[in-house]
Amino acid sequence: MEHPWRTKGVVMPGGRLTQQERQQIAAGLADGLAYAEIARRLDRPTSTITREVMRNGGPAGYRADLAHRATQQRTHRRRQAAPGGSPARPQPYGRDAEAVRDYQESLTTVFMTSGLPKMMARVLGCLYTTDTGRLTASELAQRLNVSPASISKAITFLEGLDLVRRERDEGRRERYVVDDDLWYQAMIRSARANDEFIESARQGVAILGRGTPAATRLENAARFLDFVSEALIRAAEQGREVLYTTSETPPDAPATAADAPATPPPAGA
Repeated sequence: MEHPWRTKGVVMPGGRLTQQERQQIAAGLADGLAYAEIARRLDRPTSTITREVMRNGGPAGYRADLAHRATQQRTHRRRQAAPGGSPARPQPYGRDAEAVRDYQESLTTVFMTSGLPKMMARVLGCLYTTDTGRLTASELAQRLNVSPASISKAITFLEGLDLVRRERDEGRRERYVVDDDLWYQAMIRSARANDEFIESARQGVAILGRGTPAATRLENAARFLDFVSEALIRAAEQGREVLYTTSETPPDAPATAADAPATPPPAGA
């Protein structure tokens, strides 16, 4: 039996969501349905539903009318950037500007799904889709169309998670950077984040009495996390060199100065 709010007719997976579909997404969230189930009932990819919800307030804050209006505003801005409006930002290596923008939004959604707040995810997505992996606060604010204060708050948050680092160029301008080693540092930090619980669980075993159900539960959890953490650290150490694997140089030079390396790479890099 077909669900009463399932969309009638054929819906192309790549087509834009309609206002009716957004209302159905909101209804599904209110019913506690998983993204995959909502997607199935709408004949849409799960990634489409995930991106739609995370881009517009998350599961608890999603509102169909606000989401529809925000999409219309984004579409309007894109049309303004098309021929006849404001020129689109030049893309290096002959990339398609709209495809890059869509991918950046998709990557932002992935970061949000992993637990990052929206603005922090947008900043990280913006940095990762630049060839240099480094931008100033003003460049980030301009690209994301937000205030410098929003960028500063996001950077502070990301820096605390070892996902971004700061550096100063020759002109003493501060740039925010994502580089290969940050993945390694973040992985080690994630593994070590379990240490506090492991220690607390072991203290609980002594207090609750070894062999009791509560103590056994805590002891097993501590053993599991200790094993996983150590295995993760060993894997990160062994695989660290993978982060520095270089690909072949693209045939075309960057089209914009912003995407050219800020400083020459070190000898032997």
